[in-house]
Amino acid sequence: MPRPLLQRLFSLEKRTILVTGASGGIGRVLATAFAEAGGSLGLHGTTAAKLEEVRRHVEAAGAQAAVLPADLRTAQGCRDLIARATDALGGLDVLVHCVGINRRKPIHAVTEDDYDAIHAVNLRSAFFLSQAAHPVLKARGGGKIIHFGSMTSSLGLALVSVYGMTKAAIVQMTKTMAVEWARDGIQVNCILPGFLRTPLTEEYFWGDDHRRRWLLERIPAGRGGTPEDLAGAALLLASPASNYITGQALAVDGGFLAGGSWDRDDLPE
Repeated sequence: MPRPLLQRLFSLEKRTILVTGASGGIGRVLATAFAEAGGSLGLHGTTAAKLEEVRRHVEAAGAQAAVLPADLRTAQGCRDLIARATDALGGLDVLVHCVGINRRKPIHAVTEDDYDAIHAVNLRSAFFLSQAAHPVLKARGGGKIIHFGSMTSSLGLALVSVYGMTKAAIVQMTKTMAVEWARDGIQVNCILPGFLRTPLTEEYFWGDDHRRRWLLERIPAGRGGTPEDLAGAALLLASPASNYITGQALAVDGGFLAGGSWDRDDLPE
């Protein structure tokens, strides 16, 4: 049975989407979800071989895809990527910035190189990619920008001082861009992933008994998240369904930021 309302609100047909960090666990899932919703994809990463694998998944979903490796540590690198994506896709409607790095160290051990590297990838690239994308989106009558924060956007956690600083700044940057660019028809929002189970977090969080218990006692959903858990929020914020949503930080965290324990055995029926 046709569902015209769902099609109108959530379809990405005829929309072009640039996903940074597309070869990572989250980026790969989002790129595939956007492809299945009808979008054409620009796939950014640092390794062309990994991006080619993602491209095959995207094209298997029936979507056009362009592989766009780039170094985003400089403003010029960001401007070049937006220009290449626009040329390859014939325009740009949605920018999804989910590339990021971290170096776990106590504050006293953080070096200037650590600070500069994390800041450049996590925050500088988000700012200058958005700056470069703005005139392109404006010329098309509007568009979407989706940034990625984290639980450290709201919480202070040990060993992630610089990472947390950049992720907190992402939320404030999202609000400022949303205010300045609303008149151009551009919605800017941020997704805050909860504690996900990915190859990068499996050993540190989920493979350690103490950390795993600490998390599960604080996640009301009673489990760690997966990259697939983010697909619905990303589709919402990339699609016409979110045309009146802007400046928001949406936590997809199983209830972690709501507080409390997931163990409700002592509650009355």
